[in-house]
Amino acid sequence: MTKKLCRKSRLSVRHYSRFVPNIDKEYFDLLPVHNERLLNYETGSEERSKVKHALADILQRIESVPIVIDGQEMHNNSRLVQQLPYNKNHYIARYNHANRKIIEDAIDLSLHAHKKWNKVKLSQRMAIWERAADLISKKYRFKIIAAIMLGQGKTLKQADMDVAELVDFIRINPIFLRDLANYEPVNAAPDCCRNHMVLRGLTGFVAAITPFNYTSIAANLAYTPALMGNVVLWKPSDSAILSNWYVFQAMREAGLPDGVVNFIPATPTTFSKAITQSPKLAGIHFTGRANVLKTLWRMVADQINIYENYPRLVGESGGKNFHFVHSSANPDVAIACTIRAAFEYAGQKCSSCSMLYVPESLWESRIKEPLLNITRRLFVSEATYCDCFFSAVINQAAFTRIFTYLKYIHNDAKCELLLGGTGTKNQGYYIDPTIVLLQDLDNFLCKEELLAPILCVYVYKDNELEETMEKVAEINRGLTGSVFATDNMFIRKACEAFKFNVGNLSINDKCTGSMVGQQPFGAGAISGTNEKLGSPQYLLRWTSPQIIKECFVPHVNVYYPYMEVNTNTLEAATLESAMKQSKNPSVQIDL
Repeated sequence: MTKKLCRKSRLSVRHYSRFVPNIDKEYFDLLPVHNERLLNYETGSEERSKVKHALADILQRIESVPIVIDGQEMHNNSRLVQQLPYNKNHYIARYNHANRKIIEDAIDLSLHAHKKWNKVKLSQRMAIWERAADLISKKYRFKIIAAIMLGQGKTLKQADMDVAELVDFIRINPIFLRDLANYEPVNAAPDCCRNHMVLRGLTGFVAAITPFNYTSIAANLAYTPALMGNVVLWKPSDSAILSNWYVFQAMREAGLPDGVVNFIPATPTTFSKAITQSPKLAGIHFTGRANVLKTLWRMVADQINIYENYPRLVGESGGKNFHFVHSSANPDVAIACTIRAAFEYAGQKCSSCSMLYVPESLWESRIKEPLLNITRRLFVSEATYCDCFFSAVINQAAFTRIFTYLKYIHNDAKCELLLGGTGTKNQGYYIDPTIVLLQDLDNFLCKEELLAPILCVYVYKDNELEETMEKVAEINRGLTGSVFATDNMFIRKACEAFKFNVGNLSINDKCTGSMVGQQPFGAGAISGTNEKLGSPQYLLRWTSPQIIKECFVPHVNVYYPYMEVNTNTLEAATLESAMKQSKNPSVQIDL
């Protein structure tokens, strides 16, 4: 019917159609997704030698890290320092915090950059990201790894995984964008009109507030909105300042124009007040603790009437991640995965396991002693030692917070300390691997995001399996969870029981270690907005699409065909209608 009406009323399709469309839209060939290869760092290998040289280079000097706004570097009075978590008397970087005036200037200058950046073709942006991925995977790789090991206290393997994930974000997001850019609305009558969807940046600026624990996530928070046509104010974590600065340098070298991403170390309070009180705020991109995300949300809500649009809030926090062991599980698998998930990087990953559920039938007989014996042998030392399993926690504030948990464990009669519970800050901020047995699932330790090398264990009765799962779904809301079992019926039940309380669920694997493109991640329930980092869906949060309808057969008739009115009788019909109306003003229906 549509085509018939179109042919009947068109003037000249040849005249109105275009061989070259008026809409400047690019189309792309789709590319396969490949994750960055992890290196082995075996004794005598080239990569191990390069890491040693990079570590020595950073240790022999203190890098001056500037505030960068619209390409202008500000090194004024760099009084703050980034220290090594495991050696608090050694510094690797000096920097300063931006004040309110500097942040407001950055907003104004970024908006000028936005006018040009949003006009840059997608293919040109993708080319910048591809160059950046190559630079980071080669030229900058070992430099960034060394900065992560020293400044953020990650072991060699953990640092290499971080940089590999960084490369994945930079390289794979443009591949996802190709697919999104190719999307077209339905074109049911292509001879009559053509519908287009154009991906635009948001109106205003995006503020990226990034965490200490992942340089990859920090870069993703800052640069993914930029890829989609936005300008960004990036507030890096003070505890990750050097590695983040190296990423910023790599992106500049790749050709990212000045002002698109602005590097602005600042205090959380000053930065958050400045951005939320600007009418130009278009979005906040955040990863960190849940209480901070709620604070940012509240600050935006308090200023909702001043904004020129509705700011998009994208935030993830770790929440309470858990491992749930069924009686059919392989105990060796559950133990190995739990130790890695709980204690790698001192339990400071957003996906770290801090709660283990074990059936009574397996706890004493198969799990307790191996779990304790292996954990007590973990080597905790300086992050640069290759046999170090984990090193110090990130800073004084983290150490103080974690020690508060340890004091509570020592003093609560319902907490049975099985291992650890001690720490020292004589040289660095060290916390021993700690395992505590809990008797009550209403204990706050069963619900609190710890970000610490503390594993809480709850032993449930085998005949109370379903009740325990219901309780876990209620109290453990987090980024990730894992189920260990060989009973397929139970696995299906667990997938249903834990459907809404976690964003990522693993079966017979640890709850850490998600990979870009393979396991896109985002928190469940109150732990985050669950945008699924590492997926095409994630990119759509940072674009404001516009639909354009291009008509090749313009309308020339006012009336529809069934009205049986044409241009020759239009005047007469209008006059007759007016006369009828004047004689009888009541409403008439004439079919």
